Amino acid sequence: MAIKGSLKEASLPDVLQLLALGQKTGCLSIADRSNFGYIYFDKGRICYASIVNRRDRLGDILVKHQKITQEQLDAAIHRQAKARDKKLGEILVIQNVLTQQELERYMRMQIEESVYYLFTWTQGTCNFEADARPEQQDFLVSINPESLLLEGARRVDEWGLIEKKIPSFDLIFLVDRDRLAISDAKLTEIQDRLLPLLDGSRDVNQVIEDSGLGEFEVGKALYGLVTAGFLHRAGRTASAEDVKMTDARVEEHRNLGIAFYKTGMLDEAAREFRRVAELRATDANAHFFIGLVALKQARWREAMEALRLAAEKGGSRPAVLHNLGLAYEQLGRLEDADAAYSEAATRARTDPRVYVGWGIIALKQGDHASAAGRLDRAKELFADRAPPIWFWARALAAAAAGDFETAEHVALQAVEAHPHHGVLRNNLAVLHELAGALPQAEELARAALQDEPSLPQLSKNLGDLAYRGSRYDEAWALYQRAIELSPELGDDVYFKLGNIAYKRNDRDRASELWRRALELNPKHELVKANLDTLSTLS
Repeated sequence: MAIKGSLKEASLPDVLQLLALGQKTGCLSIADRSNFGYIYFDKGRICYASIVNRRDRLGDILVKHQKITQEQLDAAIHRQAKARDKKLGEILVIQNVLTQQELERYMRMQIEESVYYLFTWTQGTCNFEADARPEQQDFLVSINPESLLLEGARRVDEWGLIEKKIPSFDLIFLVDRDRLAISDAKLTEIQDRLLPLLDGSRDVNQVIEDSGLGEFEVGKALYGLVTAGFLHRAGRTASAEDVKMTDARVEEHRNLGIAFYKTGMLDEAAREFRRVAELRATDANAHFFIGLVALKQARWREAMEALRLAAEKGGSRPAVLHNLGLAYEQLGRLEDADAAYSEAATRARTDPRVYVGWGIIALKQGDHASAAGRLDRAKELFADRAPPIWFWARALAAAAAGDFETAEHVALQAVEAHPHHGVLRNNLAVLHELAGALPQAEELARAALQDEPSLPQLSKNLGDLAYRGSRYDEAWALYQRAIELSPELGDDVYFKLGNIAYKRNDRDRASELWRRALELNPKHELVKANLDTLSTLS
């Protein structure tokens, strides 16, 4: 079922009800000017929701409910900056300041708050992509959308009242301290919390950001203070609608963004380019850089949306299409990726990087002949400067097509060109093993592992060589190291570990390892046979 249209024609609650009744699975993306939101469904129930370009409220929610301190949150955020692959909630659990149960409870609250905020969007567009799944998250929920509709409707009604007093978030408010001092009115906890921020220097947007509270909570609190006469307007911040920004101002943000990007300060770069996009809605280059930042931070869907906008606004430059193809590839949308790379190749016929990306897409699609042709064209354009990824892809394309002679030749060239590259040396070792040259394979793999001990595939392949030589204790140690580095490395590792455990008469451990192999590959017939054998012996 395809759903695409304007929120003016069909409200978000109506769309949610339609998806719930149809028990649909996929992603509903909502766009409102430069803002993007996502609601993921699993069989008609909401399993995740997020809003792009909006501060992650999980930490703020936890501080507000006194589950963690601000110092603990700051420490977790600092640690996350060094380990971008870990989620904030995961870090808090690892640091023992939060239990898994507490994390799940407040993640659910965060997801509900995101949906409630999306209910306030009455303009823009929505698009439903069937069968899309969220990227790995701390926690996925299962919420009946109907359970959120009543509270969402109540909040939307209250927003109608709030907007009469606070029509825009760029307004600046100042507390009337004299009037407040002589009043015996009792303020709410949230209103007390906001008072120090209402000093005439912040607009409502900044009050929301600095307080760590949600838009609805702040709006409701301010509405009460304004109605009681404790707040007065003190002006408003400049916005794109209020002031005609000069080219110099736009370029200032752009230059800052480029400087931040070049020095690896990605969050700061994204902030500056979003400001450019706000000030000049037609600026394709700003969306392009927002997409590049998202790619570097592995936020694939955000990257795709930004690069789509860049393509729409900027006439589909080759670099935009190339990176859009990469975003599609990471999302598993190989046909879309192939189309983007194809268009990029027609516009940049001499850019070898485009042909490498296009070749890898063909490889993933199982079209080995096209992969080889595109990669060979890239090699012509690279001349003698082919990067490691070209050698990796070309050797794999040849091996996948059954041409092991070419694969080994390319792999040898790869190691000659990049002698200290662990992945390339590993690939050559595998090809040596396939050719029966076991001593050469082991020597190469051991040297590579010494240089790059964090590469799990090297430990796994050395384990295979030890296993093949009946050196089971050595194989066990190498396999254990491999799965410590990468628990999802593959069913074959757990299958062989199970075999070793069985040889040691540790049947319980063998059963556990074989079952893990079956989880990763439910079609593994040898594992099924081994488990059946164990059950008959029990």
